[in-house]
Amino acid sequence: MTAPRPGQPVRGSSTGRPLMAALDLFGRRWNLRIVWELHHGPVGFRALQQRCDNMSSSVLRQRLTELVDAHLVAQQPDTAYTLTDLGRGAYQALRPLVRWSDTWASALNADDRA
Repeated sequence: MTAPRPGQPVRGSSTGRPLMAALDLFGRRWNLRIVWELHHGPVGFRALQQRCDNMSSSVLRQRLTELVDAHLVAQQPDTAYTLTDLGRGAYQALRPLVRWSDTWASALNADDRA
């Protein structure tokens, strides 16, 4: 399966809008997790697999192929995977969502205690 591309229909949308392509790409299981795990720096396949709760190697290969095709991840000559500039931008875009999720968790915990 190839990565979704802006300008082309994607799952759930025929408009080709860039946001719809990004939502399709990041909506695929593990893609966001892989970007998150690579933000620390280059990681080899096995180490990345371990960081991702030992997902199956076939799924990891498929997801890495999609992320490389989308220009978010690059494979280095030593076979380690790393974020590209676009991938680092995607990671930065996730940071506000992390802050929001912490606020959400706190609100739910406060409700549970009340």
